[in-house]
Amino acid sequence: MKRYEKFVLEAEKGITFEVSEGENGELIIKAKNKVSIYSENYANPPILKGYEHVVGEWYNGFVIERKSDRSQFVWVPVGYLDSNGTLDGKTFNEKFGRRNYLNEGFSRGRYNESVKDDLELQLESVKKYGGFYISRYNVSKNRITSKPQSLEGKYPWTNINYDEAKKVASTFEKREDITSHLTYGAEYDSILEWIIKSGAKTHFEVEEDSTKWGNYWNAENSLRKIAKTGSKNEWEANHISDLAGNVDEITQEKNRDTNCVTRGGFYDETGYKFPVANRWIWSIRSKDECTGFRIALWIK
Repeated sequence: MKRYEKFVLEAEKGITFEVSEGENGELIIKAKNKVSIYSENYANPPILKGYEHVVGEWYNGFVIERKSDRSQFVWVPVGYLDSNGTLDGKTFNEKFGRRNYLNEGFSRGRYNESVKDDLELQLESVKKYGGFYISRYNVSKNRITSKPQSLEGKYPWTNINYDEAKKVASTFEKREDITSHLTYGAEYDSILEWIIKSGAKTHFEVEEDSTKWGNYWNAENSLRKIAKTGSKNEWEANHISDLAGNVDEITQEKNRDTNCVTRGGFYDETGYKFPVANRWIWSIRSKDECTGFRIALWIK
């Protein structure tokens, strides 16, 4: 048998090895359980000051509502997810992060998302609390105040470009303990992984064909026009409405400096061509009646 002067052990980040000697002089190497960097308290979502819990549990959509305007948000239990996401676009060993749906080639640098600014803060918050809150509905505009809101029965805020959506999203909450921002790709994909892992939708329904749970033109229950938020129960998963179809969603994921990435599909396209996991390269200056956005909350 060939003898080696040295050998190398490799394991997923977070796993350590324990080395000891056996009774017969043999070398014993044990891989110790990976210690998660994400809080295991994800099953106890924090109820934020000025909000109240209105429906659902952590495993099927824990919804809180802002008392001042009834805007609703859903808890995404990141600590519950598998470590198959990416923050650097290369290694897929994160619970919180983007996923390589549809074989879209992260390794070739087609999509990028730097872990800095709001995303860096959100990562630390997710580690601390085990999850984050996402708007239950596509953002709409209050007809009186023109402020952003997450309410049922409103038309999504469309005809808005990337910079405008980012600015509007940041105005929803500006408190010392809570702020808001335009959804990142890492957040969007964490939501989709939770929907799959929880059993709310299958991997096929998320990645391949989202026809049955969205407002698409080829669906039997299609409206053939933009629907108001939360129009149909079948367009909801874990209490998050209209991820599939109706309007696609601007995210902070990028292709180049001049292009951002929108996700999902819209009412004038098919659910198999534009499933909810779909990425679409979109100019940061573009505006369209089929494109809206969501907001996520950061908790100190």
